Amino acid sequence: MKSAARQTPDSSANGDGDAVPEESAIDEHSGTPESAETPAEQTIVFRAIQGDDPGPHPPDVGEPEAEAVPDGVDTETDEPAAAPEAASSEADEPEADASETDASETDASEADEPGGGDPEGDGTREDGPRETPAGRRRRELPLPEPVSAALTEALNQLRVAVKGLHFGLDVPGSDEARRAQAAVLAQLDDYVIPRVHMSTAPALIVVAGSTGAGKSTLVNTLAAQKVTATGVRRPTTATPVLACHPDDYEWYAMGDLLGGLARLDRGGTDGDATTGGATGPDGFLLVPTPRLPQDVALLDTPDIDSVVEEHHESAHRMLDVADLWMFVTTAARYADAPSWGLLRRAKERGARLVIVLSRVPAKSRDVIVKHFGRMLDEYGLGEVERFVINETVVRDGRLPEVEIAELRMWLAELSVDDQRRAAAVRATLNGVLNSFRIRLPALARHLETQVALRADLRSDVDAAYAGVLTEIDETTRNGSLLRGEVLARWQDFAGSGDLMRTLQLRRGGKSRQQGPERVPPLRSALRTALESMITSAAQRAAEDVVARWRQRAGAGDRLAATPGLGRHSEELVRRTAGAISAWQDHVTELIRTEGVTKRSVAKIISFDVESLALIFTVGLLGYGATDMTAAGAGTSSLPQRLLRGLLGAESLRGIGAKARSDLRARIGLLFDEEMLRYVDVLDNAGIPDEAAATRMYQATYNLEVAR
Repeated sequence: MKSAARQTPDSSANGDGDAVPEESAIDEHSGTPESAETPAEQTIVFRAIQGDDPGPHPPDVGEPEAEAVPDGVDTETDEPAAAPEAASSEADEPEADASETDASETDASEADEPGGGDPEGDGTREDGPRETPAGRRRRELPLPEPVSAALTEALNQLRVAVKGLHFGLDVPGSDEARRAQAAVLAQLDDYVIPRVHMSTAPALIVVAGSTGAGKSTLVNTLAAQKVTATGVRRPTTATPVLACHPDDYEWYAMGDLLGGLARLDRGGTDGDATTGGATGPDGFLLVPTPRLPQDVALLDTPDIDSVVEEHHESAHRMLDVADLWMFVTTAARYADAPSWGLLRRAKERGARLVIVLSRVPAKSRDVIVKHFGRMLDEYGLGEVERFVINETVVRDGRLPEVEIAELRMWLAELSVDDQRRAAAVRATLNGVLNSFRIRLPALARHLETQVALRADLRSDVDAAYAGVLTEIDETTRNGSLLRGEVLARWQDFAGSGDLMRTLQLRRGGKSRQQGPERVPPLRSALRTALESMITSAAQRAAEDVVARWRQRAGAGDRLAATPGLGRHSEELVRRTAGAISAWQDHVTELIRTEGVTKRSVAKIISFDVESLALIFTVGLLGYGATDMTAAGAGTSSLPQRLLRGLLGAESLRGIGAKARSDLRARIGLLFDEEMLRYVDVLDNAGIPDEAAATRMYQATYNLEVAR
């Protein structure tokens, strides 16, 4: 099994040539590791001198320069009282770091400003140190201004594009798409955007694993105190617990990292990290502990295979904001599917991964370790750093220190090695950005599926109403509308002599002032027939839409169950009556303005306009076009002959075309209002327009260009 234990840094800087024991890598009181600084370091720490440190002495040639003691530091409590003041060369203390040797050769102005000189004497200067909330000097190395601005803009555009997606239809994969959208948004807000603009320290290590793997026990042991609850009850961890060094506390309490998550108050006593019932995927408990090294923090998460859905969601959300993933499994469960599901996710995301195999029996250690190693090799994870913890007795929720010595050393090395820590964080961040190349187009494709389904559902509505409108066109031409009461009223009107009384020779320039008494009943019968035809057609269309939608299982079936969609609207009857009455008035006006008055016959014949308009309507609706009027063959062609004689063939065709077009337009408007009900149902489902997918593709491309 590969061990992650490292040799401690060369101790020749101490001046005595002796090796530094492992315990010296971590300060017992503050948990702050001492290490060599490199030119690429991003953090300069002014640590208080401990009470057992050697007293000041002038540095010898080749011996490292002393570390400045900040004013106001209580050497008994290791608590800095204020930011360091300008230090003189006489106040310098010896420091076990050979990389600071040439710092004393800098000019006086640099010596007066701690962290402002050239730590390596190679001309490299640290610009812009800033004071952190904890009083430490931390230097950010921002991206070049044009690159930073472009990347910031690309990330903001991407966030807007992702937030604008709506998956309202219940199609296969819609739930997964909604969860993926929420995960991308949370990762952008809580991790990617803040991490792009922050230095690499502190780094967040998320401890994840299956139920009963010992995650909380491991965190408590590394923190040297009970920061998270342990026990035999499953699941044990309900709320994530973040443990960090006190100097890093403000970064997580006030910083932008994890900004979308609530900071929960610590409840309980005696170090019991409970939350007083505050649980859920949107918060975590923040606990400081001096035994953890600076610039690294541990986040204990709920089980990835928890039976509680909220715990499962919380664990995965915490992994999305991790700089490093620490996967914990046991000798009994390292081959379980949930474990490899998490490892697969880490591999897909390109996350920096560390594996801890715990509860390994001593007698079968070699077999288990080799088998697990072969499985990792076959899965392409053979180079992942991993640690083995033997099966042992747990006391007070903590493992024996000897079992986690190598893991503690690995944390200390990660804390002091800025380049190594930066590389790990950068690898994970790049892995997240690389994962957007797959995750974002997948969201766009699912959105395209939603948009296509919406188009299909809308086409069902259009097809249903277009079909009945075609039927109406045919009905108003073939004479099938002239049945029942309409036919009886027409035959009564034509056979009683009222038809001929509508036309009279003019005598003394006076014309008839009042139409026959059978005209109003005929007009009413025609209006009723047209209204009935329209409402029955609208009812058939509504039923057809519902039937078509129900054939589209899932989303269509759910939308078809919306109350009222299977019948025409309650307002249709009233609107139809008004539309047909207005159409009849329009036909009468056409006859008055474009009919007989334009012909010379008007000089010798007077007529009743309303009666002639009814005769025109009967002919327009196809009277005599079928054999339905065979019983009244003597009158079957009377309307046509009379109209052609009065209006002329050309005028009759023009008036007929205008009247028919107007009728169809009015019916079309009625049906448009009916279709709006279905469009509203589709819009209320939250489906975006077709351009949303295009914006998503463009935002993804812009991010790649900005990187």
